[in-house]
Amino acid sequence: MIAKKVLGLPLKGLRFAIKSRDTLTKNTFTKGVLTTSTQIKMWLSSTLNSNDVEKLTVDRASLTDIDNTIDIRELEFTKAPINWIPATILIATPIAAAIVTPWYLATHQVSAPVWGVFGAFMVWTGMSITAGYHRLLSHRAYKAHPVVKNFLLLGSTLAVQGSAFDWVSGHRTHHRHVDHRLEDPYSAKRGFWFSHIGWMLRNYPSGNFDYKNIPDLTKDKVLQIQHKYYGLWVLAANVGLVAAVGWLLGDVWGTLVLAGLLRLVLTHHFTFFINSLCHMFGSRPYTDTNTARDNFFLALFTWGEGYHNYHHFFQYDYRNGVKWWQYDPTKWLIAALSKVGLTTELRTVDDTTIKHAEVQMQFKNAQQHIETIKANGFDIPHALQSFQDRIKFEYDAFTQTVEEWQALKAKTIELKKTEFADRLHEVDDKLKHDYAKIEQKILAHNSNLKTAFRSIGHSTKAA
Repeated sequence: MIAKKVLGLPLKGLRFAIKSRDTLTKNTFTKGVLTTSTQIKMWLSSTLNSNDVEKLTVDRASLTDIDNTIDIRELEFTKAPINWIPATILIATPIAAAIVTPWYLATHQVSAPVWGVFGAFMVWTGMSITAGYHRLLSHRAYKAHPVVKNFLLLGSTLAVQGSAFDWVSGHRTHHRHVDHRLEDPYSAKRGFWFSHIGWMLRNYPSGNFDYKNIPDLTKDKVLQIQHKYYGLWVLAANVGLVAAVGWLLGDVWGTLVLAGLLRLVLTHHFTFFINSLCHMFGSRPYTDTNTARDNFFLALFTWGEGYHNYHHFFQYDYRNGVKWWQYDPTKWLIAALSKVGLTTELRTVDDTTIKHAEVQMQFKNAQQHIETIKANGFDIPHALQSFQDRIKFEYDAFTQTVEEWQALKAKTIELKKTEFADRLHEVDDKLKHDYAKIEQKILAHNSNLKTAFRSIGHSTKAA
């Protein structure tokens, strides 16, 4: 961060940094974030002590030279005040869990039913975030019966991750501005600590939501009540409900420690892994336009959310693990509930579109592989030359297939506009056959690419 670097420089270096346009951020025309020389002076005065300010010999011409080039929000990030309530909870609860849980387990006998409730609350809380706050409310990937919706809302409240208004507004902003250092509330570009938990510890500019991006939720009476009385909801769920269950089991304190405290801390950080580690480790089989990764190991802890590269490319799909063999219990829950009518209108991306994205990325990886070897000054061996020629041939064929696919989609729209309703099933049958041929062509391109990579000793795995 530019502001942090400037603060750490000696005064001589600071004068040089102010005079040097190359050390300043670009973003000079972003609405509402341009600073003036007066603002810079005010910021320097509030950041440095009076003696330091007097030592700065920056003349008016220097300030004019950098006018309108520093993004004031970067400076605001360095001065963001502590967000006391979440900071206290997020720091105190892990410390308490690390101390209290081992002590309690060493000095008390915990019954199997209490451990069972701990496990049940882990599943309920975690999947309420993924199936409720995330896939249902944030992305509207499906519709849920009020019973399911309210059950997930209560579980999300147990998770203590903010009201539905706050969570969803922040998440939609994240998707709209993913990886942007100033706009993404938990941008991975600011490092692991910030994206994992740091973004909640201070009142950063990117974390100020105005709820304009959640008009569909602000009209919901139940969500209005949850937001207005969120603190009471949290206490009632995490203390009242948990203690009541513990009373029924005959072990109030054991239930509060395990199903209350320990479960809360684990759920917090399993969710936070999605914002941090899922943007740092794993593969990108669908897109490299953002940092989101697919990671099977993280999917185990995040109830299927670990397939994050797919999610960021196809965010309205109710599935994250789109392959049948991928671990996504949230997907399985939503699909199972649909069998009994409790969830409806499950949104999915068609297989051809998914495979198209995969093949497109394979072509991109192949080209990058070739360019890397060329950039290092190596002569391209015969095998790699054949690989390069084959990739070019295959890409030309793939481009033609995509053009056929796009023409077919346009034809589909036109036919459904002009045909009578009683003949639409005939149109659908014919189009299904045409789409199947396109899908087979794309699958063939995928297979040919894998063969080409194997010919030079590399393997490529589809997500």
